[in-house]
Amino acid sequence: MNNEKMNQIIDELYWNYLIEDARILPNMSKEKMLELGFRLTKEQFINKCKTDSEFSERWGLKIEERELFMEERWKIADLTPNMTEFDYCNKLCDEHNVPTKLITITYNGTKIENYE
Repeated sequence: MNNEKMNQIIDELYWNYLIEDARILPNMSKEKMLELGFRLTKEQFINKCKTDSEFSERWGLKIEERELFMEERWKIADLTPNMTEFDYCNKLCDEHNVPTKLITITYNGTKIENYE
């Protein structure tokens, strides 16, 4: 559910970003703007929000990513290893695709977290 909400927010802001120049260049399609380099692709928009605080603030979208610690992955997988089971628990997490990354977006004062 959080992933869906994140995508909706990003899609909406990216669309707003794309149409910003449409007011200046009303006869140019968004595809043509992208082709000519007027606009960033969606992936570039997301990366710029992650790395450029001024750009991020302008669009009201803060995106943070971080790798999960193994202890966090164990908790998600509901594992509590003893001293001899660390490697086994790590292997189980990898085999069962337990998330490795936490993505947090903040938009209009609302924070949404999603695991990947």
